[in-house]
Amino acid sequence: MVYTVSITSQGQISIPAKFRRQLGLNKGRKALVSLEDKGLVIKPIKDFLELGGSLKTNIKATPRQIRESFEQYLADEAVKNTG
Repeated sequence: MVYTVSITSQGQISIPAKFRRQLGLNKGRKALVSLEDKGLVIKPIKDFLELGGSLKTNIKATPRQIRESFEQYLADEAVKNTG
């Protein structure tokens, strides 16, 4: 399925609702965007904190610090894989 979207003066586009629902891209969620084969690829990021209590650790960090570190790791990995 293909949709035509507009690009705002700030370079923003709206992802069609059907795609957002299929990918679970709800408000506040994060996604990776990369350039592949002359097109954009958008991949949802699973929220690290959704793992809940499935990990047993002694991490001395706030949930915000954990999330920011994980987001930085994902961004670094994305750059490493495209460069």
